[in-house]
Amino acid sequence: MTRIAIFGTAVLLLSELSFAQCITFDQAQRHIDEKQCVTGRVVRVETGSKGVHYLDFCDDFRMWPFSVVVFPHDLKNIGDARELAGKVIEIRDEVKEYDDRAEIILESRKQLSGEASSIPPLPKNFDVEQRGNFSAGKFRASHSRTTRGKKSTPTLPVDMPSDVEN
Repeated sequence: MTRIAIFGTAVLLLSELSFAQCITFDQAQRHIDEKQCVTGRVVRVETGSKGVHYLDFCDDFRMWPFSVVVFPHDLKNIGDARELAGKVIEIRDEVKEYDDRAEIILESRKQLSGEASSIPPLPKNFDVEQRGNFSAGKFRASHSRTTRGKKSTPTLPVDMPSDVEN
């Protein structure tokens, strides 16, 4: 084996060892800016503004300082994130801080293991902009009709006073 191959294998093994033990989601706040494996049961998957999905590990997400965030453009790489509700997941990545809460941004299915590793792909007619509702296959946003009237030229009064000279 070459030195490069041995070095590459060593780096791969070390990175796998760093994720060997998962921490529970209630410990994530203590591991900000560290690559970690975080595990827990997803209680609910919420869809926020602009199609962002949040995996909540507690009934009241405001009371728990950890969540997993899935941006709409990443759903094609992950699958149907709504299927994670009720499952115990293991997610691996850097724990980041946002609004005094710990979070991991889920960008790829490769970050998941446990029950979450076999979620189905995103349905072809899934519309992220409609908060998870299904569309009929429109490729662009519908344009609403406006009821603006035509522009008209202002009319002058018919009886215009003439200039009065004194």
